[in-house]
Amino acid sequence: MPRILLNPKVATGIIILAFFAVLAVFGAWFVESVLGINPVAVDYEAIAAAPSAEHWLGTNMSGQDVFAQLVIGARGSVVVGALSGTIATVLAVLVGTASGYLGGHTDRTINAIVNVLMTLPGFALLFIIAGYVKNPGYLLVAMVIGLLAWPGGARVIRSQTLSLRSRDFTSALRTSGESTPRIIVVEVIPHLYGIISAMFLHALVGGIFAEASLAFLGLGDTSGITWGTMIAQAQSSGSILRGQWWYFLPPGLCIALIGFATAMINFGLDEVTNPKLNATLAARTRAYTNRQRAAARRGRKVLA
Repeated sequence: MPRILLNPKVATGIIILAFFAVLAVFGAWFVESVLGINPVAVDYEAIAAAPSAEHWLGTNMSGQDVFAQLVIGARGSVVVGALSGTIATVLAVLVGTASGYLGGHTDRTINAIVNVLMTLPGFALLFIIAGYVKNPGYLLVAMVIGLLAWPGGARVIRSQTLSLRSRDFTSALRTSGESTPRIIVVEVIPHLYGIISAMFLHALVGGIFAEASLAFLGLGDTSGITWGTMIAQAQSSGSILRGQWWYFLPPGLCIALIGFATAMINFGLDEVTNPKLNATLAARTRAYTNRQRAAARRGRKVLA
C-alpha cells in the first residue's frame, strides 16, 4: 500500500477525492456556521450577479449564492456516487466470485441471468423508474443506479475468479478441506483488489454522472441541492444562453474533477501493479538516467 500511495498519479487522485469527501461531510457546516451564508436565502439586490467579494461565485436567477449551493450540493452528488458505487461493486463481487468459483450448474444459471440483465438498457430503466417515482430522494436514486450497474462488473470478476480457481493454491486449500466461503473471502478476493478498486471508481463516477443526467432531465431529487440540480436550474433559467458561466460551470468542473481523480488513480494503479508497464517505466528511467550522467560528463544538460 505505501508503494501505491507514493505513485504521484494515485496520490493526486486520492487528494482530490479526499477533498470532495471532506466537502461533502463538513461543507454544509462550513457554509452555514462559519461563513454564515444561507444557500436558499434570496439577495434581491443581486439577481444573477457576477462573482464579487460578497458572492464569491455570483448568484443565480433567484438571487441565491452559487458558492453556497455548490458546497451544499457536494453532499448529494458525492453520496449518490459513493452509495451507488458501493452497491454495484458489492453485488458484482458477490455474484462474480460465486459464479466463477462454484462453477457447474450454478455458474451457468448465474451467467445466464447476468447476460440477460446486461442486455437491458440501464439508463432507460433508470429514466422510467425515476419518472414513475415522484420526486425521489437522492438515496433512492443512488440505490436504483447501483442495482442497475453491477452486471458488467460481475462478468469481469467471474472471468478472473475462473482463472484463480484453477491455481495451485486454491486447489491445495480445497484438498485440505477448507470451506468454500473462506477460500473465496481470504484467498480469491484479495487477488482481485486491483480490479475491485477500479470497478468502484468507475461506478462512483458513473453514479454521479447518472444523477446529474437525471437532474438535468428534471427527474432527480428536486427537493435538495446537488450539482446536477444546479446545472438543470441553470439550463431551465436560461443562464447557459445568457453566458452566466458562474452558475453552470463550477458544478460541471467539480464533476469533471472527480472523473479526473478516478482516472489518475486507475492510471497509477496500473503503473504499480502491471509488471510489463512497470518494466517499461523502469527501463525508460534507467535510460534517461544514463543519458543524464553521460551529458553531465560532457558538461551538457539533457531535457526529459
